[in-house]
Amino acid sequence: MLRKIRIIIATIFFLGITWLFIDFTGIAQTWLGWMAKIQFLPAVLALNVAVIVVLALLTLLLGRIYCSVICPLGIMQDIFAALGRKAKKNRYHYSKAKNWLRYTVLAVFIILMVTGLAGIATIIAPYSAFGRIAQSLLQPVWMWGNNLCAMAAEHYDSYAFYSVDVWMKSLPVIIIAVVTLVALAILAWRNGRTYCNTICPVGTVLGFISRFSIFKPVIDTTKCNSCGLCSRRCKAACINPKEHAIDYSRCVVCMDCLDNCRQGAISYRLAFPKKKDGNAEGGKVEQTDIKTNDTENVDKSKRAFITGTAIAIGTATIKAQKMKVDGGLATIEDKKVPERKTRIVPPGSLSIAHLAQHCTGCQLCVSECPNNVLRPSTSLTNMMQPELSYERGFCRPECTRCSDVCPTGAIKPISREQKASTQIGHAVWIRCNCVAVHADHPCGLCAKKCPTGAITMVPFHHKGRDVMVPAINEEKCIGCGKCENLCPGRPFSAIYVEGHETHKEI
Repeated sequence: MLRKIRIIIATIFFLGITWLFIDFTGIAQTWLGWMAKIQFLPAVLALNVAVIVVLALLTLLLGRIYCSVICPLGIMQDIFAALGRKAKKNRYHYSKAKNWLRYTVLAVFIILMVTGLAGIATIIAPYSAFGRIAQSLLQPVWMWGNNLCAMAAEHYDSYAFYSVDVWMKSLPVIIIAVVTLVALAILAWRNGRTYCNTICPVGTVLGFISRFSIFKPVIDTTKCNSCGLCSRRCKAACINPKEHAIDYSRCVVCMDCLDNCRQGAISYRLAFPKKKDGNAEGGKVEQTDIKTNDTENVDKSKRAFITGTAIAIGTATIKAQKMKVDGGLATIEDKKVPERKTRIVPPGSLSIAHLAQHCTGCQLCVSECPNNVLRPSTSLTNMMQPELSYERGFCRPECTRCSDVCPTGAIKPISREQKASTQIGHAVWIRCNCVAVHADHPCGLCAKKCPTGAITMVPFHHKGRDVMVPAINEEKCIGCGKCENLCPGRPFSAIYVEGHETHKEI
């Protein structure tokens, strides 16, 4: 029963968090945004003391239940491990804790985070790694499926679905996501929770606390016949059948051993450490059992680990990309990203330094951005952290989606009024790219569309003639990028936004 309860709760969390990352409508965030905010590392970076205390107390009470119920990356590994177990059951074995590796990885992770290299450190952070996998690999599939539904609905004159633009935001992030997924799948398929107990910094931290947990899986030596079935089912490799000992710093409380024991010798119960014997972390534990009922009626049937629903997507060909033409006569060249001296970070992030210190690169803000302006950075020091670019849209002053979903406080909550007056950058005019100058064509689109009135058209003498060109008031510009996005200049806009190191209100 305990294992079934654990699987049900874990399934709810896994599907909920996955939906957060693949949803592009904002509905998931309304109902399930709290699931991202109770993840361990985001809570630490956001200094969310309440969540940190609750997770610590939960671990002290029940063990590393966080790793098997709340952490999406841990649940994903269980799915791969279950698939591997179907190929060969009872294939695990006990191994000693590799403490030197666990603590070294944790120390390096902390050093990188403190020194401002969070982009590199969070490659191994569990929540961030899962977010990159979901956003980079699963969300495009979800969006393609949505577009297929939109095509079918359009055929029947229905607008229940609407098409969305599917595009590659960052090739390096996709490569990292694929490598992470493949590595975790192989490790989990072959050895279960190897990543959680040797690499994951969150698992190492919670392992300190779980050694002293109040409720634990405990081996009754009077019933155990040392058959080793519990050890061969333990994906955390933490049960030593010869010593009748469990390493509680590595146990993720999956309850698999309870179902596999044919003697009913393992039970999850209230226990207090009496004696330690040789085991690296958990040792041998004798307990005082306050329960009056035994576990003789343990269900001995072999249960299949049901992992979720596989979504079958048809092999129908996606509608070909629409041709972009100017009046049907000439193909419009796609915009290219200008070289910015300072990158643009989202309103609410306060500054580039603040974002770098708190962002885990989970890609939740990128996946939720409805304006197609957020994308992961490819810079080594800020790897996978969000930045703005305006080739596909502009940052609408009334949109606060990224600040609403950020679980770490890297992008602090901001009101629409605050965003409309927050300067994240300023526009810069490039004369040689302006159609009013080199094409002798009056434009003024940037001045007409500027939401803050920061751009005005002024006369400019060029080659014996006067043309109207944009003049920018940097004190009024908020850096929303509407001018850059709508500028007809190709491949580079005649006006682009230069980012600010620190944001300010105007």
